[in-house]
This record gives sequence, C-alpha cells and structure tokens, in this order.
Amino acid sequence: MKTDSVWTKLGLLLALDPKVKWLAGGAGPCCAIANLTDRCWIDLYISGRDSQNRSRLGLAHFDTQSETVVDLCEIPVLSLGTRGAFDENGTSYPSVVRDGNSLLMYYTGWIQGRHVPWYNDLGLASSLDGKQFKRFSRAPIMPRNDLDYIGIGSSCVFREGDIWHMWYTRFDRWGTGPEDHPHYYNIKHARSFDGVTWVPDSGVCIDFRDKSEYAIAKPCVLKIEDHFVMWYSYRGKSYRPGLAVSKDGLHWKRMDERVGIDVSATGWDSEMLCYPHVFDGGTYFYMFYNGNKYGIQGLGLARASREAVLEMING
Repeated sequence: MKTDSVWTKLGLLLALDPKVKWLAGGAGPCCAIANLTDRCWIDLYISGRDSQNRSRLGLAHFDTQSETVVDLCEIPVLSLGTRGAFDENGTSYPSVVRDGNSLLMYYTGWIQGRHVPWYNDLGLASSLDGKQFKRFSRAPIMPRNDLDYIGIGSSCVFREGDIWHMWYTRFDRWGTGPEDHPHYYNIKHARSFDGVTWVPDSGVCIDFRDKSEYAIAKPCVLKIEDHFVMWYSYRGKSYRPGLAVSKDGLHWKRMDERVGIDVSATGWDSEMLCYPHVFDGGTYFYMFYNGNKYGIQGLGLARASREAVLEMING
C-alpha cells in the first residue's frame, strides 16, 4: 500500500480475465454510479478488451465495505456496432447518468482507419436494468462540425437541473511527420436540454500547457461544494493524472501539482497512471484508475478522505 499526499493506493482492483469475454485483454477506464438496490455497492461500467483486442463495455459491482469487486457480469452490456457503423471495432470510455428510471450511457465508438489509425465518435445507449443497453441510434449523437471535425473521444456527462453538461475529448489534429507527436487532443464542453441534442462551445476547457503535451483526455467532473472539479489524464512522455477547478464549468484553472497521486516505484502502475475516475462515496472519495499500457494490466483503486479532497481543492 502506498500513501500519497491526498490519495491512499489500495492496489489492483480488477485484472484481465481470459474466462470473461469482455475482460480477456485488459480492464481499462471505468465510470462509477451508485447502486440503488444496495447502498454499499457501486456499479462500475468498465471498458475492457476482448480476445481480439476490441474495446468492450462490461459491468462489475464494487463493495465499499470490503473495498473489493464482489460481482462481475460475464456478458458485455452493449454489443458492437454492425459492419460499417461508427462503433463496429470497439465500444469504450463509458459515462453513465440516471434519467428517471433509465440509465443513459455515453460511450466512444471505434472504427479502424486507413490513412489514420482510427476514427472515434460519441454514441448513446439506454437501459432499464443496467445490465443490457440499447442504442439510441446506430449513428453518433454528436455530429462532427468545423471545430470538432476529426472525432470525439471520451466524455463526462453531468446533469444540473434542466441543463446537461458534457466535457469531452476532441481531436485537434493528427501529427504530420516523424518529428511530430502522433496526435493531439484536448477537452471541450457542450450543453443540452434533453441529453440527446448537444451544442458544443467554441472554447477549449483544458488545453496543452506547452509543446511537450499532446494528449489531454478522459475527463471526470464532480460538483464539490461550489466548485466544478475535473480529473483527467495529460500526456507528454506518458500519461499522468491532472486536476482542474472551475466556478462555471467553462473556465478552468489547472492544478496538476495538487492531484495528490502519482506512479508507484515498481509494479503495475510504475510507468503510467491514467484515466482517473472519482466517485463521491460520502466519508471517502474513491479513485478508480489505470496503470501501465493504458489498462492492459488492470484497474486500480485509491481512497481519499473528504477533508483531504476539500483541502486539495481549496489549497
């Protein structure tokens, strides 16, 4: 167990499992949501990989009392898209929110490219039982536009009254030569009144600090007291966790130096710490995150007291 200034690492929570179809190649980034049946459980929607290295979405249950995964659904919660669809080669990066009696899952679809390695777009699916999701549409729900013309990746959706907020990863450009970075993406914001039709803002929420950064991804946003707080991943040589705070959700102050967690000296998260997802569990905040090789080696867990998180935010 390793203790950082804010977060206490509790170790590897879930590793790849060749016997489970959607976990055969790794346990990647997740989204956590409270279980309405058992108040001690957190539902984890996880982006795993199957035996063909395709991203698949599955469900596991985390028990806050034992701080372990106590149940694992063996069947993926969403099928792959049909041939030629935007998500035929993978479904990943879930963001799940409640809408009345339904769950809405925003997810990233993958299709292999020819002149570029892949294309990403944003899909939407819904479920009544949380175990099987049905697509809202076979097409992406957020069309490309002149500002976001290449593709849209991971997202975080947050509902505040009648306004739906989405912070999303968008491709800025692909690299153009061997001396360039392979790709560039950062984080923007969009809003909606129904959770389906989204209007993106023109500005960038989290942008590159300098020329060494080229990938800022996987936003996770919570409203804590009167602040919007975002955790994300930023990449130079390898991914590290980032932190930003905002009063309005649009204008953010990066405070990566306060994130309070970093790679370990050895082991599964010694080279990379990425895709943090933070869940407010009341007494504790839980951070689910990935380590080396983008989650190939599994999904980890860290814990922080409420007092520590508030001090981190307020400085």
